[in-house]
Amino acid sequence: MNADYHPSADAIEKVFAPYYKADMKIWKGFSEKIQVRKFSKSEIIKDYNAIEKYLNIIVKGSAGLFVWNGNRDVCINLLYEHNFMSDYLSFLNQQPTVIKTEALEDTVLWSVCHADLNALYAANKTGLRIGKAVAEILFVRKQREQINLLTQDPEERYLRLVAERPEIFQRTPLKVIASYLGLTAESLSRIRKRVTER
Repeated sequence: MNADYHPSADAIEKVFAPYYKADMKIWKGFSEKIQVRKFSKSEIIKDYNAIEKYLNIIVKGSAGLFVWNGNRDVCINLLYEHNFMSDYLSFLNQQPTVIKTEALEDTVLWSVCHADLNALYAANKTGLRIGKAVAEILFVRKQREQINLLTQDPEERYLRLVAERPEIFQRTPLKVIASYLGLTAESLSRIRKRVTER
């Protein structure tokens, strides 16, 4: 990938390949609508009570989605390279929500604005199918996370995260990981200590 992170049709196809196959002309049209946006670590990508203007693909770095519970930020999603990232409810409705997105590392996004994405969807049936694929990817991921949160105890959630995404413990602050798992930082430390002592 180029140092300037230029979104080529080939690169876009690779992001979608696990979910949807399409002619290269479609990915070329998609790539032409993309803006490259760069954020520094801890920079706000989309603030609380603001409207999400973009559907994003993380090219480099990571981001968290947060809600404010009255006392602190609560992490509801952690996302890394090659993932779609958006306050999708706000993006779909073009209305503000209580979700904030923040860069957890220096981050590069490929971003498509709402109007351009809808134009791609409207251009032909393939565009509509791509839109459906994006919605399904985001829905399935969130549904799985919600089920895990409701059916697994904290230690099971921690072990699952270690198994599926071990890199996040080198890249993400423990307090953010703890919040994502529905734990306090102290509880997460106790679980990690207990697991390592086995």
